[in-house]
Amino acid sequence: MKRNKTVKTILALSLMATVMTSCSSDDDTPEVVNEEEIITTMTVTLTSADGTATLQSQDLDGDGPNEPVITADNLTANTTYTGSIELLNETETPAEDITEEVAEEADEHQFFFGLSGAIAEVTYSDEDGDGNPIGLEFELTTGDAGTGTVTITLRHEPTKPNDGTLADAGGETDITQTFDVVVE
Repeated sequence: MKRNKTVKTILALSLMATVMTSCSSDDDTPEVVNEEEIITTMTVTLTSADGTATLQSQDLDGDGPNEPVITADNLTANTTYTGSIELLNETETPAEDITEEVAEEADEHQFFFGLSGAIAEVTYSDEDGDGNPIGLEFELTTGDAGTGTVTITLRHEPTKPNDGTLADAGGETDITQTFDVVVE
């Protein structure tokens, strides 16, 4: 009878140990959440021997009812511009520079450029640590006088490498804006 009591005690302790270990969490540290950045303003600065032109989209109410204010200086025909992009969150005071975050997380970001009309070409001038393009710095070349569009899209966690198109990029869009331009 003493033997039965010992066996029952051992079984009860084994069952309790199994229940206690199966209910414990092996992962006590929560996953770090990388919150999506708010981008209210995209400023594209284009510099050539002829001067500087700016393309800007500013949407201070974010997803609110107001449309973004979009401005675009005229460009010079048959000219190559050195370009750079600045991103800001102007819902904060002072404004948060999102450009720094994109540069720090270069392997997780890439700008894509859609061109039409008198805008001939964009080539990347910067790359991440793996040699893939980023697009914070680039060269834009205009064609003959006329009109055109430049659509700039920032993707978060795109497939890298990719063929340079949004169709092959994957990831999520952080911001996209189309600028109507006049080339004279």
